[in-house]
Amino acid sequence: MLKKIIGFARLARPANLPTAAADIFAGISLALFSLNVKIPEFFSANGGSIWSLVFASVFLYAGGVVFNDVFDARLDAVERPERPIPSGLVPQVQAIVWGTLLFVLGLYMAFTVNTLSAIIALILIIAIITYDALAKKHFFFGPLVMGICRGLNLLLGMSIIGRLDLWWISLAPLIYIFAITLISRGEVHGNNRSHITIAGLLYAIVVTFIGISIGLITNNLLMSIPFLILFAFLVFKPLVEAYKNNSPQNIKKAVMAGVLSLVVMDACWVAGFANWYVALLVLLLLPLSLLLSRIFAVT
Repeated sequence: MLKKIIGFARLARPANLPTAAADIFAGISLALFSLNVKIPEFFSANGGSIWSLVFASVFLYAGGVVFNDVFDARLDAVERPERPIPSGLVPQVQAIVWGTLLFVLGLYMAFTVNTLSAIIALILIIAIITYDALAKKHFFFGPLVMGICRGLNLLLGMSIIGRLDLWWISLAPLIYIFAITLISRGEVHGNNRSHITIAGLLYAIVVTFIGISIGLITNNLLMSIPFLILFAFLVFKPLVEAYKNNSPQNIKKAVMAGVLSLVVMDACWVAGFANWYVALLVLLLLPLSLLLSRIFAVT
């Protein structure tokens, strides 16, 4: 029984889930900036809505990765036979039920906040299934749809006020996830230096985009620089190593660093559009992800 429970947990990629929560905190910070409202005072009056969106995001992300394994079951039987579905630990039908339940819970939690949140959650579910079932296999549309999913997750956080004033900032996670998805194309067989080069350029665009956005819209650029430096260091170091030694192992490390560093990217937005101490609280999700990554696979 315990093995079965762990199997269901493995399907949901627990190490990745704090990154979904971090998106929500970043989105809320962006939304409240447009209202000139501070997070602490908003939290005291709207804590329930904040946690509803956090859990909605976590459930939707978990449902997405469960269905990723459902649609990849045949391929995983060859390339990753140790995963819960091909190993027989979790039958495919039960995995489908598990993923569907997570989607329903995520949609319900978003619905309890407001109509805009529910609409975004529904669109996010459609985008996730589109990626898992169809787009993933396409060289361009796979990374694009995956990036759209992450951008929608940031918008889900912004939706807490019922509108999306800074919607264009969702382009940053879109571009960033496009880059990570490109890198992951070599995770099994290696030999993806061209993808790594493109990803490095996209990473540079994202870091620059964040810095310019914060500098032009807020007065908090100096406060955000330490977070930006940390973000750049965490993503570029393993990427350079993967380029030098283009092995599946190093590529997997670069992908893992990219996924977990989403927390740091979100902390950059929080530092820029809210304040540094809230950004530090968001950053605490990173060691949680790292701890969980020692127990559960990230990719």
